Amino acid sequence: MSLIILTTSPRVAPGLLSGQAWAALGRHPVRTATADHPYLPYLAEAGIPVETVTPDPAALARDTRTDTIVWLAAQDGEEDFMRALGQAALALDDPPVIEVLPGSYDLPGARLLDLVRVMDRLRRECPWDREQTHESLVPYLVEESYEVLETIEEGDRAALREELGDLLLQVMFHSRVAQERLPGDDGFDVDDVAAGIVEKLVRRHPHVFADTRVSGAEDVSGNWEVIKAAERAAKGERESAVAGVPMGQPALSLAAQLLRRAERAGVPAELAEELPSELGARLFDLVRLAAERGLDPEAELRAAARAYRSRVEEWEVARQDERGGRRTE
Repeated sequence: MSLIILTTSPRVAPGLLSGQAWAALGRHPVRTATADHPYLPYLAEAGIPVETVTPDPAALARDTRTDTIVWLAAQDGEEDFMRALGQAALALDDPPVIEVLPGSYDLPGARLLDLVRVMDRLRRECPWDREQTHESLVPYLVEESYEVLETIEEGDRAALREELGDLLLQVMFHSRVAQERLPGDDGFDVDDVAAGIVEKLVRRHPHVFADTRVSGAEDVSGNWEVIKAAERAAKGERESAVAGVPMGQPALSLAAQLLRRAERAGVPAELAEELPSELGARLFDLVRLAAERGLDPEAELRAAARAYRSRVEEWEVARQDERGGRRTE
């Protein structure tokens, strides 16, 4: 005989099981050590009896010598119990065949449900997390965004994964804070955030989700701008080449984006001349020069800053070595 270990995912709605899982449940005795297993009500509704027992690896292994048993595993994996069960089975003269049968599988993105659950608990039980607001979280959002940028610039892919997680936490945190407001008071949750971006992506990619035809990336960008303009008009916003440019971004990126938008709209170049503040005007000219050369001024200045930082660090090491040599003498 054999033992069938039936595993289920906590990120899949209870009751959604594979055909193999339902077949095994209906054919063999079922046991579990989890009295509050979320699948029990659904199995009872289907007329499948489940015996809740005290975890006893040795007894379970012995019972499989006379019958095939389905073990409904706890959703946390029961790692210690499973290890003890394997040892107990190997201790028998005729060890049973142990089969792991996944009853439900996680879909891509399912682990985001874990983040929703953890964030919800932190908001309720952690004193620090509980007192945060959209305004108090702003510095962390900015900081995490720049840390993501740094890992990309340095080519550190392992760190990028971690930093993207930190940035995702900020999105989840803001959504959880907003969830505490009523919808009529501009409240929303993370599902509303996801639904909004899904609708926007579908709307702005008619060449993927509709019958619009494009010949390349330039057509995609052109369609994108036309669709964005229609969206602004629908909201009653004044049409402008520079509408929607986030003024809170770093100044170099801000100037570069304004210049790109203006150039596409045919704005006269002389509007960028004789700007207030002599130093500001000179910096603006440098941004315009970078645009003419096809360069990103923000990236260029950051590259220069990184090079300068390396030189400073090398100078400090050399100075320490020099001082160490003097002390030795």
